Amino acid sequence: QVQLEESGGGLVQPGGSLRLSCVASGRTISMFNMGWFRQAQGKEREFVAAISREDFRTYYADSVKGRFTISRDNAKNTVYLQMNSLKPEDTAVYYCAVTGAGIIYFSSTYNNPSAYEYWGQGTQVTVSS
Repeated sequence: QVQLEESGGGLVQPGGSLRLSCVASGRTISMFNMGWFRQAQGKEREFVAAISREDFRTYYADSVKGRFTISRDNAKNTVYLQMNSLKPEDTAVYYCAVTGAGIIYFSSTYNNPSAYEYWGQGTQVTVSS
């Protein structure tokens, strides 16, 4: 079992920045690929970013590429999502998730919520003036 706890959400003006953190407990995250997803009110959960466990390769949704950065600190059992140049359409509950999939499988499923085994409870991000 892995427990995930997100933090760092809040209210920010358009153009602002936030850094989300996701701390894992129960297992070391070095065993897992990590992902961030988000779900806006009335919409389906969508992929935001992911980072692999073997080579720390990163993946991004087109909508956040160039603005968001995912990183991981295995020593702290934590994954981060640095969000810059935030837009109102980034408003959503942000979730972190983990999967123990192998590198080949993960490279083709990183953006699929069904591929992840454990999820956090989410943190709200609101971008508004």
